[in-house]
Amino acid sequence: MKIAVFGTGYVGLVTGVCFAEIGYNVTCFDIEETKIDTLSQGKCPIFEPGLEEMLRRNLANGRLSFTNDGKAACRNADYFFIAVGTPEKEDGSANLEYLEGAIAEIGNNLNKDAILVIKSTVPVGTNELVKDKLKAIIPRELRVCVVSNPEFLREGSGILDTFHADRIVIGADDQETGRAVARLYEPFDRPILQTDVRSAELIKYAANAFLATKISFINEIANLCEYMGADIGDVAKGIGMDHRIGSQFLNAGIGYGGSCFPKDTKALEKLTESCNYDFKILRSVIEVNSRQKQQLFYKAKELFGSLHGKRVAVLGLAFKPHTDDIREAPAMELIARLLDEQADISVYDPAASGKVSQVFGSRLYYAENADAAIKGADAVFIMTEWPEITEYDLARYRLLMRQPIIFDGRNCYDVAEAEAAGIAYVSVGRKAVNVQVSLKR
Repeated sequence: MKIAVFGTGYVGLVTGVCFAEIGYNVTCFDIEETKIDTLSQGKCPIFEPGLEEMLRRNLANGRLSFTNDGKAACRNADYFFIAVGTPEKEDGSANLEYLEGAIAEIGNNLNKDAILVIKSTVPVGTNELVKDKLKAIIPRELRVCVVSNPEFLREGSGILDTFHADRIVIGADDQETGRAVARLYEPFDRPILQTDVRSAELIKYAANAFLATKISFINEIANLCEYMGADIGDVAKGIGMDHRIGSQFLNAGIGYGGSCFPKDTKALEKLTESCNYDFKILRSVIEVNSRQKQQLFYKAKELFGSLHGKRVAVLGLAFKPHTDDIREAPAMELIARLLDEQADISVYDPAASGKVSQVFGSRLYYAENADAAIKGADAVFIMTEWPEITEYDLARYRLLMRQPIIFDGRNCYDVAEAEAAGIAYVSVGRKAVNVQVSLKR
């Protein structure tokens, strides 16, 4: 069994390495020569716990290889998995440029019948377009079946999500082809849902939109808590205990980010526009998230009046812990606003500082730890709930900062403990202590 994976970004790399781990012969293709060289040396270009060790193990046993030669990648492959990026265009719709490039590469180098599996998140109807493009490229005597197999990987737990997936969705209009892909996944021993192609394409968008909705909903409730004098921690716990609702994605904060939720909600909104359907809830989810990212900045502005010349520390840069992904991360928007205010900014993140430096360069001070970041600061913004940050001793803020004022976008600390420590503490959906601020809308 030979599998070719096109795209060595987060999804493609995790998919390829995990397939090799269960015993398949996997070749991963990418057009970036530098990335291929790095991977071939056993080095992982992304931060993902456990991935580099698994990559090296399968390189060593000969089940995994990397190439930027399309012909070599396609040679005798039984399954082609397309896992290239589909970034958003300026209008919010999905950019299928990389997908089309992968289809052309496969079509021009195919030498046998095969099954093409699209893992990339694509608009409904894309699989049908792929079929048409392949027919125009491949020799008439070859047969390629196209299957939708959306991914549901969470950055920071991709290996876990692969081997312990809630479900594997396989969309195929040809049921025998769908069963063939299902057999490929049998070693994982996970529930498999077989659907038609369009339903599978929509499942991915619908799942991400629903989770984004839970986040925006609880953030709106958090804002209401601040007006009403309630505590969002208690409210979220109370509603999360209802099994119909569940406790996941009910952590109030500064909004969602990353490579999936922002892109996929906007892409789904564009899809609904194309069929003249007014998806009001989804539009509100996007609007609420955009506004939520700004809340702490405006609270700081209200407190200080001006942040010009203030020493500000930002703890956490990635959009979530255990990843170095800064795409749509709330910290990135905050830093841009602080720079506009001409604040003096220090930042700390266990994994993402290198990527942030590629964006902001020398305009920031990149600290090696939290102590160095907060030393002499007038204010601290907590933007990512890394263990190194959530477990950081409150007493050190008083010891190292010029004045201990914390704006906590992830509700890492207990309000009563912050109050007892004499720290000015502003969080989300809970009362501010030792300082007076109000919610800015």
